[in-house]
Amino acid sequence: MKITAHALTQRLQERLNPVFVEVLDESAAHAGHVGANDSGFGTHFRVRIQSEIFTGKSRVSRHRLVYDALQEYIDQGLHALAIEVIENT
Repeated sequence: MKITAHALTQRLQERLNPVFVEVLDESAAHAGHVGANDSGFGTHFRVRIQSEIFTGKSRVSRHRLVYDALQEYIDQGLHALAIEVIENT
């Protein structure tokens, strides 16, 4: 199964009901690094997300929610995930 930005976005929308979510596949920039594959996609992602579910939670708790939502993809080879949580205003 291919890991795509679209698939990760859908999963985050289903699990965390974000008001904003952006997932960027940065895999090509990591070619040759540990965990990268030969295809240049599907291993390294950046997530920018804002959700009411994060309100009152620590940074670690917020990141854990994102990791838990994407665990299936981590198990399939998602190697690196940069998470940027946008504060609710």
